[in-house]
Amino acid sequence: MQYWILRHSLCYFAGLACALGTIQAAEPPVPPPTDQEATDQEASDQETARLQLQLKQLIAQLSEQIQQTPGESALYSRRGDAFFFKGDFKAAVADYNKMIELNPAISASHWRRGIACLYAKQYQEAAKQFEIYHSFDNVDRENGIWRFFSQYKAKGPEAAQAGLLKYEKDDREPFPDLYRMFQGKTTPEAVLKNIETADIDAGERNKRYFYAYLYIGLNESLHGQQERARLFLKKSVANEWGPTAGFGPNYMWHTGRLELQLLTQPGRNPEVNPEK
Repeated sequence: MQYWILRHSLCYFAGLACALGTIQAAEPPVPPPTDQEATDQEASDQETARLQLQLKQLIAQLSEQIQQTPGESALYSRRGDAFFFKGDFKAAVADYNKMIELNPAISASHWRRGIACLYAKQYQEAAKQFEIYHSFDNVDRENGIWRFFSQYKAKGPEAAQAGLLKYEKDDREPFPDLYRMFQGKTTPEAVLKNIETADIDAGERNKRYFYAYLYIGLNESLHGQQERARLFLKKSVANEWGPTAGFGPNYMWHTGRLELQLLTQPGRNPEVNPEK
């Protein structure tokens, strides 16, 4: 993870605080890190520590504000995001649940709650949230991918594949291609090749690469291909567009960053049906 990437994130949180976003293959042998890689990792660890401190301070500030105005759902939204970015997934779910309690009208559209539930290992609840979202937006294949992840964790790969949501309307690129990848109709290499050869400007290409690397990496991680997952997730996290593009993409950039961190934990293996 490059130094400047986490700087983007730190700036984002400073502004928020003041003002109150598969191919399965055998894993190759991992070569020992070079001196440069070791230096980059040290810098990354330092920046991650700084980000964690920034988030801790933001959570404390928002908690004080919530004590003063406990009925303000926007404060729970911001604190829920901060908890998620910090890796405290159950606390994020709790704040997102409180948002819905205060404002039931947002229940169907609350995709962040679904992602937080998945990372909090509440897989069936995550799947339910993405199913509800589909009734709110039946075009967004990104939501269908997250439901697939949730179903995979809750019920296993066959049920997840059989339960892929159906889409008939056009969606933003590269999600039609990515969704075909999850359906088994194309490959990660073909998805990336289509982005490379598309008649689009550099900014649009960068955006499509961000999402493609993210979801290919998340899928490789789901299937236990940790080295391949790291390869793709590093490219997504290093993408210049993600952390600066606004609310939704910024949230997804943090999701990729967190998945990459989780992949460094010893003994990380795919979990299926942990709730049973």
